[in-house]
Amino acid sequence: MSFQQLRITRRKSGDSVAKKIKNTMEQVEEMELESQSPGFFKKFFYLFLIPFMFLIAILLIISTMTEYNVFKIADEAIEKIPFISSDEKDGVVENSSLNEQKVVELQAEIQEKEAQISQLQTQIDASATEKEELLIEQERLLFEIEKLQRDQEETKKEFKEILSTFEKMSARKAAPILVEMSDTESVRILSEMKPDTLSAIFAKMEPADAARYTELLSQQ
Repeated sequence: MSFQQLRITRRKSGDSVAKKIKNTMEQVEEMELESQSPGFFKKFFYLFLIPFMFLIAILLIISTMTEYNVFKIADEAIEKIPFISSDEKDGVVENSSLNEQKVVELQAEIQEKEAQISQLQTQIDASATEKEELLIEQERLLFEIEKLQRDQEETKKEFKEILSTFEKMSARKAAPILVEMSDTESVRILSEMKPDTLSAIFAKMEPADAARYTELLSQQ
């Protein structure tokens, strides 16, 4: 083999090796690019699943606060999404139904608690009203008692004045006046007189009247 042919053969062999190296490097670069680019499931997780779960949370809050059924709208929206598989849609719909049921249960529990609070408030109001009525009645009774006490004091004062007047009278004048009064009033006055004054008045009465008053006084 001549030198020229050997050189050509080496050149072809070198070109073949260089081409293989180039192809290998290109394959390595493609693999690196593929490893750096996110896969379909990563894209699905970051671009759809996380926002969707956030949306579900917002829907739950809105449904709880407004009592508006947003899950039905969410179900219809899920059915219209083209790139979700049937199994995934069924799973999301099932979770949505469970969440809706949970919200309904929570709303029922809230209503029950509100009913209990309302009942307790009614009892408190009734108790407060009853207490207020009792206080009013107590004030009325106290006023009546005070009035009776004032009247009693006034009556005692008047009686003392009448008694003092009869004691200052002579027995001759007092006797006929007492006979003309009712037995109740006469006995009350006579029962408060001093013994000597009482004896003097009886002496000026008719014997029958004196005997009658003596009998009434003994029954006191």
